[in-house]
Amino acid sequence: MENFTPVSAALGGVLIGLSAVLLWLTHGRIAGISGVVGGLLTPRTRDVGWRAAFILGLIAGPPIVAALAGGMPPVSVTSSAGLLIAGGLLVGYGTRLGSGCTSGHGVCGLARLSPRSIVATGVFLAAAIATVFVTRHLVGI
Repeated sequence: MENFTPVSAALGGVLIGLSAVLLWLTHGRIAGISGVVGGLLTPRTRDVGWRAAFILGLIAGPPIVAALAGGMPPVSVTSSAGLLIAGGLLVGYGTRLGSGCTSGHGVCGLARLSPRSIVATGVFLAAAIATVFVTRHLVGI
């Protein structure tokens, strides 16, 4: 619990929820990152602008916050490049297999009480818990 920051976490959650609601109300779209990016790979003319702006905001947000807050917190990545690449590929595969990502199912799907999203989010959490248990306690990574 050394990095427990309930105020900033709650504020971040409110901002994520607000952005998801605004995207839903203004464009009728779900704020799932895999769907937003996937739509850029096979674009329809009217969809490119908001999708590009959404991704640009994700990329530009941290440097803007760092400039306003006086810097970014330190981040250390201790896993190997191979493990990170394998994890990324598995997440991408799971996103396709589950018809969406954690942001689409966990934030937007749960808010809409989507049965598919409820199951998907439960599977995400169970897989995450199992992965942490195996890697930390059995394998020792």
